[in-house]
Amino acid sequence: MKNLYKTLICFSALSLLFSCDYERINTNPFEMTEEEGKMDGIALGGYITLMERCVFPVGTQADQTDYINAYQTAYLLSVDGWSGYFGEDNNWQSGMNPLTYYMYDPWIASTYTESYTNILPSWKKIKEQTDKTGASEVFALAQILKISAWHKTLQTFGPIPYTHAGEMALVIPFDSEQVVFEAMFNDLKEAIEVLAPLAETKSTVMADYDIVYAGSAEKWVKYANSLMLRLAMRLKYCAPELAKQWALEAYGNDVNRLMNAQTDEAQVSTGAGYVFVNNINHCAMSYGECCMGTSMYAYLNGYHDPRLSKYFTGKTYTADGSTAAWAMTGYDGQEYAPVPPGTASEAKTFSGASRPNFTTSTPTYWMRTSEVYFLLAEASLEWPEFGNAEDWYRKGIEMSFTENGIAASEASAYINDVYTPVSVDVSAGSVNYSAPAPTDATTAFTGTDEEKLEKIMIQKWIALYPNGMEAWTEWRRTGYPALNPVYENNGASQGVTKKDGIRRMVYPNSFSQSAEDAENYQEALQKLGGSDSPVTRLWWDCKK
Repeated sequence: MKNLYKTLICFSALSLLFSCDYERINTNPFEMTEEEGKMDGIALGGYITLMERCVFPVGTQADQTDYINAYQTAYLLSVDGWSGYFGEDNNWQSGMNPLTYYMYDPWIASTYTESYTNILPSWKKIKEQTDKTGASEVFALAQILKISAWHKTLQTFGPIPYTHAGEMALVIPFDSEQVVFEAMFNDLKEAIEVLAPLAETKSTVMADYDIVYAGSAEKWVKYANSLMLRLAMRLKYCAPELAKQWALEAYGNDVNRLMNAQTDEAQVSTGAGYVFVNNINHCAMSYGECCMGTSMYAYLNGYHDPRLSKYFTGKTYTADGSTAAWAMTGYDGQEYAPVPPGTASEAKTFSGASRPNFTTSTPTYWMRTSEVYFLLAEASLEWPEFGNAEDWYRKGIEMSFTENGIAASEASAYINDVYTPVSVDVSAGSVNYSAPAPTDATTAFTGTDEEKLEKIMIQKWIALYPNGMEAWTEWRRTGYPALNPVYENNGASQGVTKKDGIRRMVYPNSFSQSAEDAENYQEALQKLGGSDSPVTRLWWDCKK
């Protein structure tokens, strides 16, 4: 019986993948009834699994390509490219797509659907059930999962429905970014307070259905505090006192409150009886489209970074047995063939390019421990309560090395090297692309505080790979790292420049189709404080 209802839940997830109409945002016609859910005790557990599969869409070995395609249109062909991680060997919509800074509505709608809409019905069901049963620990977990997904929507679009989400209304009002951030902080704090006693006794919550931590309350508390720290540092420039308040709440002068070991990382690969496949690997190897980005080559090869071969393959062979003519010899003696961002070139222009070095079983990461150390390093530059920035910087690099199968002891020589990023030249088909070295920053933790910040953010960017959503957000917030510009800018008519790139996604067209939605949409724009444009900066994107 339990397997039957797990199957129904999986069908529910698939049915939601492309349901982006705003008027149906609170509706999931395929969900099991409350009576069905009570059978076999699966109601709450099944919804927890579904929420986790929606933070980033992940499919199992038994699924078709629906989840893979959902990830591709929602993230890979936009934010993962804007982050500098990947170049793509195809020209979807004749090049009029987000990779060239053109806001293509079906894909923008997909991003909203995958980061917001699909997780709402399960969260709503859990809230309804726990309000009746008093299972506060399950709702606490659901709150953490909701924020894990919705903070991506917030940092992509701007104002979102949050404080009234799930209410019985045709149109749910949007909240300003300020309101949502404070609500998320308070919701995380409440969730942590509920789970903390269970964490102290090494207890579990929904262990049979949790595909991330197998129900470990201790690890969920560490992750929730780390997520709070991530969100707090987002506000460093726009609301520094609020940022410090919540960063201190998360850290509490005790790194053990946070993710601090490799095994603390939040990721999806296996769990609750499922084996999940890596979406990016499929797009790289089966579709033959996702390739190494030139910015990654510029930094990794320039720094003689041992993560170069961990992250990417060398040049690959084409169907006729030849290799990429533009391949460059890396510091390690291998040849690498990166692809420029935003080329809009027809498929197979970059045949033979280097690929992401993933397998089907490579995890999908929500947050890794190295990110936490870099967050602490940045916080230490601002506030002495957080310790020594150089120590956290070193720990961040050491942890990233460990996460990628490299001895932490190698970090010492890496940090003390004098290498700098390199220029890149690519000639393939009709594309002739040249980008100078993006910066002259070394890895040594020296210079002014701003120069140290650049080094922290460069190393954080390298360690975040392949989480393009977070990397793009931090690039907008801090201006680092400097990235290679797109080859073709199809967003110039909307004011987008190669230098400043995309600052936010526009809202999907469906948000203003009916009269009720149109009024709500206009109120959202008032809270945004600008036009519905890809160049309108979000609240926290305000660094001078």
